[in-house]
Amino acid sequence: MSLRLRRNKKLSRRCINRRRKILRSAGFFVYILRCSDGTFYTGYTKDLKARLKLHNSGRGAKYVRGRTPARCVYLKAFRYYKLAIKEELRVKSLTRLQKKDLIVRGRLRQRTLK
Repeated sequence: MSLRLRRNKKLSRRCINRRRKILRSAGFFVYILRCSDGTFYTGYTKDLKARLKLHNSGRGAKYVRGRTPARCVYLKAFRYYKLAIKEELRVKSLTRLQKKDLIVRGRLRQRTLK
């Protein structure tokens, strides 16, 4: 294989990797829903409105199906998919009281930003 051909393959791989990164850096959200029975459900999505509609129509997560209507009480945006997944796992591991505290702090932060 010639040096020029190898170099072109390396360049094309770099371009593909860059494209993947750009496609995945659109915007992801970690959210907490409060279900009708007062329980919390945590998830991540790329399109929050569509996901809420899906949950409340009964076609979303099994946990939420029998507990509709669900209301979004916490939302955090991320630029990259991987960070959103890590945050979702962190939030899911919190206790109920810690989640309540997170929700309250999130509301206070939103008020100060307005």
